[in-house]
Amino acid sequence: MDIVIIVLQFFLSLSILVVLHEAGHFAAARWFKTKVEKFYLFFDPWFSLFKKKIGDTEYGIGWLPLGGYVKISGMVDESMDLEQMKEPAQPWEFRSKPTWQRLIIMLGGVTVNFILGFFIFAMMLVIWGDSYVPNDAVKEGIYVDSIGAAMGLMDGDKVLALGDKPFDRFDSRKLIRAIVIDGIPSIKVERNGQIINVPIDKKWVTELSSHKNKGVMIFGPRIPLEVDKTVKNSPAQKAGIQPGDRIVNVGNKPVHYLHEFAKEVHPEPNTSYPVVIERKGRPLQMNIQTDGKGKFGIYWKMLDVSKQKYGFFEALPMGVSRGIKFLKDQLVGFKKMFSGEIKASESLGGFATIAQLFPTTWDWEQFWRITAVLSLILGFMNLLPIPALDGGHVMFLLYEMVTGRKPSDKVMEVTTMIGMILLFGLLLYANGMDVIRFFK
Repeated sequence: MDIVIIVLQFFLSLSILVVLHEAGHFAAARWFKTKVEKFYLFFDPWFSLFKKKIGDTEYGIGWLPLGGYVKISGMVDESMDLEQMKEPAQPWEFRSKPTWQRLIIMLGGVTVNFILGFFIFAMMLVIWGDSYVPNDAVKEGIYVDSIGAAMGLMDGDKVLALGDKPFDRFDSRKLIRAIVIDGIPSIKVERNGQIINVPIDKKWVTELSSHKNKGVMIFGPRIPLEVDKTVKNSPAQKAGIQPGDRIVNVGNKPVHYLHEFAKEVHPEPNTSYPVVIERKGRPLQMNIQTDGKGKFGIYWKMLDVSKQKYGFFEALPMGVSRGIKFLKDQLVGFKKMFSGEIKASESLGGFATIAQLFPTTWDWEQFWRITAVLSLILGFMNLLPIPALDGGHVMFLLYEMVTGRKPSDKVMEVTTMIGMILLFGLLLYANGMDVIRFFK
């Protein structure tokens, strides 16, 4: 069922992005009275799942879910309809339009992607606000995983700054970005009452951008095992656990924090654990058996979460700012990929990698956050100057505007074919890496 939910979210997000991207091209083309012959969600080689002609345009759904397209009359594109290009140019065709109009038509799709990404980020702030844990609420410091320990961090450290930027909001993902994108030289922490700088080796740029380390925590907050409340009729309530109790030992092993407790208590149903709690300074011993789902039924007292709400007009510039920051990160990532700091073979992924971004439960906030990110990535990737992508067409149109010379149909045909071969090669490579990782 988890896989079904992930797949449904992936295809819904993909369909929204493809339809709106192609609608950007479609709207710009129709604005300049250019004929659009087809508007398709997914590709339709040999046959389509659905099609209906309205006016001059055939709308349809293909069976190959690798994207979508609009077929604009009088244009050399991935449809490779070369017979049409042999006929005299007609006023309603793409090739008959002024260069500036053709440029706007080609930029229509990516423009929609960027606006959509910014708008979703903004609307998320309006609907859900901005929730965060203030760093000063993490009074017990951090716990580290194996990577955090290898970096030089220690349990109990209090993170004060990443490089020269204060760490005012507790979020372990910020460290990964700070290392991979910003290339910070050190992390400032408080350790045993002293302020020290933990140096960061440059190797961690490559390590943290690799697929094997996707989703690593590096560190998390140490949360004391204080009971907030128990679930009604749960094993914990039946055993006599009360709000304010602190668990200090489970399975005959001392525990002080939630991450330690999680290591000792496995989600196995109907399993009994000896537990020692501390109540008003006195130890009490008891046995607690997990329920049929492997749970005790305890809500822990968690860290205080701050929430900032935004009005519509406040959120719009914030959404744009977040989107631009993300796009800048993508540019830096590409630069580091070409310089060799980030390995393309480790950071690239296909449809399986993208689908894994979605959670196993349907969470609308997460869904829209991922959709916003994918929209910006789609816009960014389509702007790359590769023939067959929007960016390739834009490159030729800019050349035409500067030189006053239009590339011949033969040049467009050959370069588009080369671009398509490159794109399909990249597609096969990225999805092949997913298959290899699956069997590793």
